[in-house]
Amino acid sequence: QVHVRESGGGLVQPGGSLTLSCVVSGLAFSQNTMGWYRQTPNKERALVAYINKFFDTHYAGRAKDRFTISRENSNNTVYLQMNNLEPDDTAVYYCGARTQSNTYYGQGTQVTVSS
Repeated sequence: QVHVRESGGGLVQPGGSLTLSCVVSGLAFSQNTMGWYRQTPNKERALVAYINKFFDTHYAGRAKDRFTISRENSNNTVYLQMNNLEPDDTAVYYCGARTQSNTYYGQGTQVTVSS
């Protein structure tokens, strides 16, 4: 059974930074693409960034200018470093573990950017 657990969210002021972490178990972590997604009320979940097994990365929108996704295969962990946060970054952030047949998500972690 696949388990995905995000952590690291919280309240931060505009311009601040946060690092989200996600620990995955139950699959061959090093062989799968890992992604971060976010969702706000009344909107669909949207991709923020992903990193594949070759450590190639992809960012959506302006995330490439301010966010960095990384992975640590020895700890089955994927990170999202977020800098210069803006109020529009407020959302629930989900980690997604992609396999050939499915994407497994955790419960999410709330990020609130507000003064």
